Amino acid sequence: MMMNGSGLNMFPGGPAPGELHSFPGMGPHRHTLNPMVTGTSVLGVKFDGGVIIAADMLGSYGSLARFRNISRIMKVNACTMLGASGDYADYQYLKQVLEQMVIDEELVGDGHNYSPKAIHSWLTRVMYNRRCKMNPLWNTVVMAGFYNGESFLGYVDKLGVAYEAPSIATGFGAYLAQ
Repeated sequence: MMMNGSGLNMFPGGPAPGELHSFPGMGPHRHTLNPMVTGTSVLGVKFDGGVIIAADMLGSYGSLARFRNISRIMKVNACTMLGASGDYADYQYLKQVLEQMVIDEELVGDGHNYSPKAIHSWLTRVMYNRRCKMNPLWNTVVMAGFYNGESFLGYVDKLGVAYEAPSIATGFGAYLAQ
C-alpha cells in the first residue's frame, strides 16, 4: 500500500518518513558481567611419573554455599584432565566444546589424539579470543596430562594468560598453596 502525500506512511508496519526502522531481536549483545555460580580452588602438582589435580565440589551463589556436589574436573581424553575455577556455566560451555572437539578428532580415525600441550595451546587462543571480543569466559583453567612419558601442567586464565609450572593453584587456594 503506497500512498503519497504529506504525513502518510509509505510502507505499512514500517517507519514513518525520516524515522529509522526498528529491527526486532537486533539489539546489542549482552555479556556476562558477574558470574553467578562459581567455584574457587583448583590445585595441580606435577611429579616424576605423573601429575595430579584436585578441586573442591562447592558451587557458590554469591556468598551462599548453594551447590555442594558439582564437579569442576573433567577427563578431556585418555591423556588429559582439565580443572576449572570461576563461573560454572562457562565451565559447562567449555566442557561441551572440548567434548565435541575430541569426538570430531576421534571420527577422523587416524589414531591421533590431542596432547595436553595442544589442548592447552588451543584453550589459550580461545580465552584470548573471547577476551578480545569483550565477552570472556570467566574461568581459570588448570590443564594436566601425561603424554609420551612426559608430565604436563599448565594454567590459562580468562584473559588468555598462560604458563606451565611444576605446581599450580587457582582462586583462594593460590594464596595458601603457592
